[in-house]
Amino acid sequence: MGSPSQAADAVKKSSQAKSYVNKVTAADLTDSDRTFMELREAAKKNDVPRTQQLAASLVNYPYDDYVAYFRIKPQLFDSAGGARADTIADSQVLAFLNQYQGSALADRMRNDWLLVLGKRKDWARFDAEYPKFVLDDDTQVKCYALQAKLAQGENPTKVGIDARAVLTDPRYYGQACQELVPALAGAGGLSPSEAKALGRAASEMGFDTMARRVGGEDPIADIVKAAKADPAKTYKEFSRNAARYSKENQAVAWGVIGQFLAKSLDSNADDAYRLQQELGYNELLSTESQEWKVRAGLRAKDWTLVKGGIEGMNPAVRTKDPAWTYWYGRALAVSGQNDKARENFELIADQFNFYGQLAREELGKSNHAPAKTKVTDQEIDAMATRKGFVRGERLYAMNLRFEGNREWNWELRNMSDKQLLASAEYAKRISLYDRVVNTADRTKQEHDFSLRYPTPYRDELSPIAKQIDLNLAWTYGLIRQESRFIMNASSSVGASGLMQVMPNTAKYVAKKIGMTSYTNERLSDTGTNLTLGSNYLNMVLGDLDGSWVLASAAYNAGPSRSKAWREKLTSPTEGAIFVETIPFNETRTYVKNVLANATYYSAVMNGQVQSLKQRLGVIAPKVASQSELP
Repeated sequence: MGSPSQAADAVKKSSQAKSYVNKVTAADLTDSDRTFMELREAAKKNDVPRTQQLAASLVNYPYDDYVAYFRIKPQLFDSAGGARADTIADSQVLAFLNQYQGSALADRMRNDWLLVLGKRKDWARFDAEYPKFVLDDDTQVKCYALQAKLAQGENPTKVGIDARAVLTDPRYYGQACQELVPALAGAGGLSPSEAKALGRAASEMGFDTMARRVGGEDPIADIVKAAKADPAKTYKEFSRNAARYSKENQAVAWGVIGQFLAKSLDSNADDAYRLQQELGYNELLSTESQEWKVRAGLRAKDWTLVKGGIEGMNPAVRTKDPAWTYWYGRALAVSGQNDKARENFELIADQFNFYGQLAREELGKSNHAPAKTKVTDQEIDAMATRKGFVRGERLYAMNLRFEGNREWNWELRNMSDKQLLASAEYAKRISLYDRVVNTADRTKQEHDFSLRYPTPYRDELSPIAKQIDLNLAWTYGLIRQESRFIMNASSSVGASGLMQVMPNTAKYVAKKIGMTSYTNERLSDTGTNLTLGSNYLNMVLGDLDGSWVLASAAYNAGPSRSKAWREKLTSPTEGAIFVETIPFNETRTYVKNVLANATYYSAVMNGQVQSLKQRLGVIAPKVASQSELP
């Protein structure tokens, strides 16, 4: 819950607001709710007998659509999660789609059925259903759609162009994309070299069986394997033996070696990528190799490689992440093309993310919070009766966040900015702070950054931060990223609470600060979690010379890793480059978000417009050191 003063303000907003604070809790759940939760778990395992049994016992349950979905869905997939090709559930699916058309769950059912239809190669029915799939966010479904076009005689060259935009991440290929690539290559829509490149991308991620299915035998498969295991040794050996390979294979091998050298923060990565750049074949590099080529150039301050690496990227990769627009602008500025550099910065300057902030600073603009758009009590009250919000709140009470988010987000579709802000304010009044953030984050022209960057628990957190002289804006930026203010949030590795504190870390910090009565059960207490998390963050900051970049990275990945990444530096490096070259994808994204959040929290809480570049600072090399911090 928020502070007493915040709660009081919320209640004063309208008479109806008084009902908002009485949010549904686990204590309100019935025996039927618990059976429903059990049904959901059985459906996740595609346990047909169990789901049939449980669904039959939930007569007249309010969420009849979910009961029906959880009963039908396991009939569409096998125990390993693969789509079945039989027609046993077709009539049930059609009846469901007809009865619940237009709902979030119907769209999910259509997603499931499209996977079945694709596996069955029932292209006529697939083509009839695919245009009705609203979210269209499943890579496998996209690959089946391309298979359908190919099977029905569409020009393979055109299908290949569309496929290149879809096939950027092997983690989401599934069976459909693994079938698509060899079929396209056989029809001439992809060259044999392009098919091998897609297979190699899978191999780089450890999907060796997938790699062979997609691209067949790869002449540099051994080099890929060796580079993953020991990139430095592979670099030396290939330097001696490269002439044995064709020009194309030399180029892609250097790209693979460069990628794994760069991920090891090895300075030879720049050299490996330079050799690849001279040979060409940029289009045959995986997404990972293309992106790490730019990062290797940044780390080495090789702006020529940065510029060439971005220009050689798959357009679908280049335009997806504002990082590449920003760094391309920086590379242009280094080469004296200032007008073109400004054009690139302008492309992302209206984004409120890490690189949008940096782009604005390059243009001489400040990162202030935009003017606040106000919504009326009437507009907020109208959200209390929205079906998706009412259903979502009940699902959240059952701790079914995936389903709750689906209902909530479906309700947000096609809303105006003011409706989104009213929805965010409603979420705030019922203490669903993650929905506050995610809903307010969607606005395009009208904003309220006090909702995008809310400060719940401020009465509890402020005294803690003040006592240890910890920057409150940064702390809030970290909590927003860690838990979205979900008090009962927990991670797969055991971190819990607002600040996602690990039990061993909590014990260590409790001992250090003299919290003698601490037990792990107390980690779920708001005040305890904030006390231990804040003190640990402050300890990490002190241990890392006051660098918010290094401390943010350490909070996510551990102090030893943050120090090891700094120790790899050969010269002082601007903070933005250090962040972009963090080897862990999760930590790299985490640090960007925490520091970008901190900039806006400072503006929201204090009215202070601060420079993100100044927050990032310059990271200097430092010799190896030991720390007792966990």
